[in-house]
Amino acid sequence: MSKSFRIEHDSMGQLQVPADALWGAQTQRAVQNFPISGQPMPRGFIRALGLIKAAAAGVNAGLGLLPKNLSRAVREAALEVAAGRHDAHFPIDIYQTGSGTSSNMNANEGVAALANRSGKAGKTAVHPNDHVNLGQSSNDVIPTAIRVSAQLAAVEDLLPALKHLRRTIDRRGASLGRVVKTGRTHLMDAMPLTFRQEFSAWSAQLASSEARIADSLKRLRRLPLGGTAIGTGINADPRFGRKVAIELSRLTGTKFESADNKFEGLAAQDDAVELSGQLNALAVALIKIANDLRWMNSGPLAGLGEIELPALQPGSSIMPGKVNPVIPEAAVMVAAQVIGHHAAITVAGQTGNFQLNVALPLIAANLLDSIRLLSNVSRLLADNAIAGLKVRQERVKEALDRNPILVTALNPVIGYEKGAAIAKQAYREGRPVLDVAKEVTGLSEKVLKPLLDPRELAKGGIHGKPGGGGG
Repeated sequence: MSKSFRIEHDSMGQLQVPADALWGAQTQRAVQNFPISGQPMPRGFIRALGLIKAAAAGVNAGLGLLPKNLSRAVREAALEVAAGRHDAHFPIDIYQTGSGTSSNMNANEGVAALANRSGKAGKTAVHPNDHVNLGQSSNDVIPTAIRVSAQLAAVEDLLPALKHLRRTIDRRGASLGRVVKTGRTHLMDAMPLTFRQEFSAWSAQLASSEARIADSLKRLRRLPLGGTAIGTGINADPRFGRKVAIELSRLTGTKFESADNKFEGLAAQDDAVELSGQLNALAVALIKIANDLRWMNSGPLAGLGEIELPALQPGSSIMPGKVNPVIPEAAVMVAAQVIGHHAAITVAGQTGNFQLNVALPLIAANLLDSIRLLSNVSRLLADNAIAGLKVRQERVKEALDRNPILVTALNPVIGYEKGAAIAKQAYREGRPVLDVAKEVTGLSEKVLKPLLDPRELAKGGIHGKPGGGGG
């Protein structure tokens, strides 16, 4: 912004505003009142405000409440805001008035200034309140912007990213479908499974996350616009909210609908808290996947060393040749941040009394940040970790061959107690289970080998006949 100023006024009096700023007096007061984080409201939220103002202008013209020339000027200016052409003119801090009134007025003043500069409104000056904010209140615009921005971010970014990650996991799993490894429970050796089976758990977790998020979006798409100040719809045409929802659906290609109860949409943000909870669950799933990758990649000599993740950068400033699992580590940090965001959103969701929640900007910012982080790191996990991982098959086979837990398959034949004795002896002597089992049971290698075949054991079911017959 320039160092020269112009004088603007509002109901509280006059003040200086940067000469080239699109905003007016109310925005300037907010800039001065809230020098807290230095973080303005997110791009997705500003986009939603622009879309709402554009849709409202068109609907108000159709209802005969706004002259068509003013509607056209407001609509075009608002769509410029939605497209991100004027983000520098939305400076208000996330930590502002809890209703988000400052951000709504920022949008009203900015859109009005753009509309007036365009000259398309004719001789009538576009007014931020009377024209841009017609039929609206900050109390229904901001809750609507939360829902619109989060819905679009989830549909356009997060769900496609999760699908990409899941499909990448499925492809890598399919390519490793015949590679058997030692399973682990309590971080200790367990029965064998294939890499495909192990990866299938990750894929299923992500599919469940997608389904939960999609289900939450059914409630998030209900917009409270039209409720105005407290939910009664004062100063708005009764048809306004429904028509704006239809227009927003048309503008975005994503389904929105007018909330049946506008009081709920203003006073409670339970649907935003619900979506945040599903993002929290996704974060937990990503930690599971990332930590499995870190353990499998550990070593390469003193750890499990089952896989090699792509080497992306030197891992140490002092230890030459060290390479770390940086993408899974980043995923864990993202997940931790999302879990923290959810805690804050949960508290913010409680921060309403009677007809209005007063922590709306925080809900918007944290929800959008969680979606952005999860979208980005999901694609990184897919493309820079899982797609290029390599299995160290000799290391995997060596551990599997010496796994004493394979004796579990002999339980139906020799019983649990004898099986436990074989497992302990094999582990103590560092010998394959097959060799010890031949000595202890007297069964032939021909009988035992199929019973202890890891690939067959990975299929599950009962192996051998009770009573010692084998076969």
